[in-house]
Amino acid sequence: MKLADRMNNLGTETAFEVLAKAKKLEAEGKSIIHLEIGQPDFPTPENICEAAIKAIKNGEHGYTPSAGIPELRQCIANYISKTRGIDVSPDEVVFTPGAKPIMFYTMLALINEGDEVIYPNPGFPIYESMIKYVGGIPVPLKLKEEKNFSFDVEDLSKLITKKTKLLVLNTPQNPTGGIVDKSTIIKIAELLKDKDITILSDEIYSRLIFNGEHFSITSIPGFKERTIILDGFSKTYAMTGWRAGYGVMNKDLADQFGKLMTNSNSCVNLPTQRACIEAYEGPQDSVEMMKAEFIARRDIIVEGLNSLPGFKCNVPDGAFYAFPNITGTGYKSRELTDHLLYKAGVAALSGTAFGEFGEGYLRFSYANSRENIQEAIKRIREVL
Repeated sequence: MKLADRMNNLGTETAFEVLAKAKKLEAEGKSIIHLEIGQPDFPTPENICEAAIKAIKNGEHGYTPSAGIPELRQCIANYISKTRGIDVSPDEVVFTPGAKPIMFYTMLALINEGDEVIYPNPGFPIYESMIKYVGGIPVPLKLKEEKNFSFDVEDLSKLITKKTKLLVLNTPQNPTGGIVDKSTIIKIAELLKDKDITILSDEIYSRLIFNGEHFSITSIPGFKERTIILDGFSKTYAMTGWRAGYGVMNKDLADQFGKLMTNSNSCVNLPTQRACIEAYEGPQDSVEMMKAEFIARRDIIVEGLNSLPGFKCNVPDGAFYAFPNITGTGYKSRELTDHLLYKAGVAALSGTAFGEFGEGYLRFSYANSRENIQEAIKRIREVL
């Protein structure tokens, strides 16, 4: 069976590959500490689970509108309006099975072959994968360690050409935990105000900021209409496996995304949609508890990594990832990742899994217990 040529352009997410290797080692009896996967280790809050169970018991198991039930779209519109300070209507919301489809649909709907897309690097690998898949040209924007993994707007300006169609912003960031601060976003808006460039603003970690508050480019006059907000429930409410994400965009584009949903997934299951309404409208105590715990874990892992020979780690301002510079160890990123997995029983990700500018770094997810993080540091020190 001969595959279509476009399949040669499709990348992957290395976290799942490393997870499979780690699970295989566990099945063989080896003790593994999982710091590779970006998945909160907390249970989904009980009130959210109960909302889904209630929906199942009430027989809510049929098809729904492709973009989501009206009640959920209104709920999300209310949430985005409040948190971003903009006026959002339900017909500007598309609910999808996880947030990744919003990346995919953005590329499918907007990018023609040969169009250029600027994206953060190191960055979430699916950006580059989807750009290439649709025939676009990926243009990496280097995130700088010395700027706490932000970037100079002057560097962004140099990457813009007549072929630039889309800019991907991600704050807080995966894999670095860095933040693109308000002053930088204002400068980006000034740079782009007269240019015909759409923005995909990946804000999936917007509730996991440890210093200051989240600022979305959509809050700047004129940018709501030309920006696609990507957000969801997986990170904030420990709902990764529920597959619950959404995009917020102008109505005409939302209609097109709805068609893509109809042609691919039909709709998201109704119990999950009911659960997401409860997530936003119910108690938020669990969110604050998880955030406080992530801060405590961050402090432990950063201090631990900086105590290791050859490691140098910035303090991340958001998400739940540490991204240490490991050039002082003498290892390449992929080499050290394998060494830690097979010799220390610690699963982490090579910085190169997030792009060419990730060489010299590793990503550790601190979505694991304090005890396991401390044990991981101890094991790494022993093999180094």
